[in-house]
Amino acid sequence: MMRRYFAILTILLLVYSCSSSDTDPSGGSTDNFDRSTLLANVADNMAKPVFADLKAKLEDLKTKFDSFNSTPNTTTFTAVKTSWLNAYKVWQYAAIFEIGKAEELQFVNHFNIYPVTVADVDNNISTGTYDLNSTNNHDAQGFPALDYLFFGVAATETDIIAKYTTDANASNYKKYVNDVIAKMTDIATEISDDWNGSYREDFVSNSGNTATSALNKFVNDFIFHYEKRLRANKFGIPVGNFSAAPLPEKVEAFYAKQYSKELALDALAAVNNVFSGRAYGSSATGASFQTYLNSLSKSTLSTSITNQFESARTQINTLSASLYEQINTNNQPVLMAYDELQKAVVLLKVDMLQAFNVSVDFVDADGD
Repeated sequence: MMRRYFAILTILLLVYSCSSSDTDPSGGSTDNFDRSTLLANVADNMAKPVFADLKAKLEDLKTKFDSFNSTPNTTTFTAVKTSWLNAYKVWQYAAIFEIGKAEELQFVNHFNIYPVTVADVDNNISTGTYDLNSTNNHDAQGFPALDYLFFGVAATETDIIAKYTTDANASNYKKYVNDVIAKMTDIATEISDDWNGSYREDFVSNSGNTATSALNKFVNDFIFHYEKRLRANKFGIPVGNFSAAPLPEKVEAFYAKQYSKELALDALAAVNNVFSGRAYGSSATGASFQTYLNSLSKSTLSTSITNQFESARTQINTLSASLYEQINTNNQPVLMAYDELQKAVVLLKVDMLQAFNVSVDFVDADGD
């Protein structure tokens, strides 16, 4: 009986500690923060410029691929791969904004479902018949499909170039790459146009505290992105945190392995920028989750979150450039990186949402 009493007491103390985790002496909790200023900063200084840049980078990729087709050699093909990487890096910053038209178009499904299903890509190319709008092709397009087609479709760069020049299906290979790039460009353009149209005002003005308000949805999307797409997909799944053994083949950019850590660091920087209100491509800052917490006398929590992001970044920086190689040779530092990322989940998903009086709107089903 006594053991049961202490168990109950422990639970109550944990609940109390979560609700009183911030130690600011002011202790105030009145919410007078103008949430529309945060939304305006997100719209004008983050979402709009990043989707404009993503569109521009994809257009550059198309231009580089056209140049390669006109003059196929290692120089023009290197330019294609560099352009692919530049666009992929911008994607890490755009991926957080899965709201509005991006949510409607399910843009993540067309940009970055990995690992790519090679059999589907190969079949699409060999038959020349496919529908990139089909859910069956979500894992056969986007950056992962281009990763395979630019880096992994053959053993050497010479053999890869041959796929687009002398192979019996060369025209189909070129068409598939063009179709994948065109699909991504069309979606990025539609999202960019929407942010520059009426959606911007709809987003900023919908600043109330309801389940369907823009801020409540966006903060949930932000946490979902951090927890699932960064913490779980880039680290937890490949390192084996949700399986009996590591699954290094599930890393992002599996064929261009040397970029997997770099992309993960960009994704973490993007999260930190949104939290801190830093404009895309600039050091300027504005209203943010951080300033919102500070206005609620939760500066200790705000600092804890930014410090934890930095701890995660420091640990990720100790890893090899290729997360695939790191997992295969020494898994422990990757597990440590996952753990550092995980520590911020509680701060964001429990403490920050509690401070904002916002409820979680997605189901946690990864077993962590």
